[in-house]
Amino acid sequence: MKKECSENEARNKAEAYCSSVERCVAEVEAKLDQWGATPEIIEKVIKHLLAEKYIDQKRYSSAFVRDKYRFNQWGRVKIAQVLRMKRIPADIINLGMEEIDEQEYHDILSALVEQKKKSVKAKTEYERNGKLIRFAIGRGFEMEAILRCVKQADYDEGYMD
Repeated sequence: MKKECSENEARNKAEAYCSSVERCVAEVEAKLDQWGATPEIIEKVIKHLLAEKYIDQKRYSSAFVRDKYRFNQWGRVKIAQVLRMKRIPADIINLGMEEIDEQEYHDILSALVEQKKKSVKAKTEYERNGKLIRFAIGRGFEMEAILRCVKQADYDEGYMD
């Protein structure tokens, strides 16, 4: 049985929770629920946090996109999927995706493919490319970008005519 918390207590805890790191509404709602706040209190606290700019979906989306593609080396597909799971609206996700620098994104994918190619064991070029493609799809990159990188890697190695 969860101990109920008052609106004031919930607001103070939520402000502290949001002050340390960028948070989205879904994360804060989950945390408030975990602390034992009623749905009415959760709604009031969320409205307060949005009004006071403790949480901002656009700011969160931009920061999330930047961090995930630079540090975790995720592709657009995986980033968008995780943001949808956090109940971020599609238009805000699209705004966040504008943070991605195309050249840096391509460089990240190329480096991942090159690095993975060294550890992939395959009997044929076709099998190796299949493994590289599955790896990059798992990281959330788009098929078109993956194929371009894999073909470039093959061309650099001299497989292509």
